[in-house]
Amino acid sequence: MARNKQDNKSSLVYSTNADYLKKYQEENSEQEPDTLPPSQQQLKIFLDRLGGNKFVCRITGFIGKSEDLEALAKTLKNKCATGGNVKDGAILIQGNQREKLQTILTQMGYKVKLAGG
Repeated sequence: MARNKQDNKSSLVYSTNADYLKKYQEENSEQEPDTLPPSQQQLKIFLDRLGGNKFVCRITGFIGKSEDLEALAKTLKNKCATGGNVKDGAILIQGNQREKLQTILTQMGYKVKLAGG
């Protein structure tokens, strides 16, 4: 069965209709929630084991803008003197740094729980 080109309306190529453009932009814009203050954040620190004998700490539960999440990740990486990144809304820190991360985050005012491994 051949597919008609009009069946696939997932992407807009060109339109001069201003109302349609507004509707299309509203549907495709994802609003990030405002960043909550640290005292209202409830973060969880997981310890994941990668291949071999490598560990990574995964911090989840952050509610806020991606810029603030990136800034928090940078601060944690600097204070732990290790590498890491942000992926799918979670902060990944290399190594088994759970206790150190818990101390740093509680000093910053976050509510932190150790979870998993």
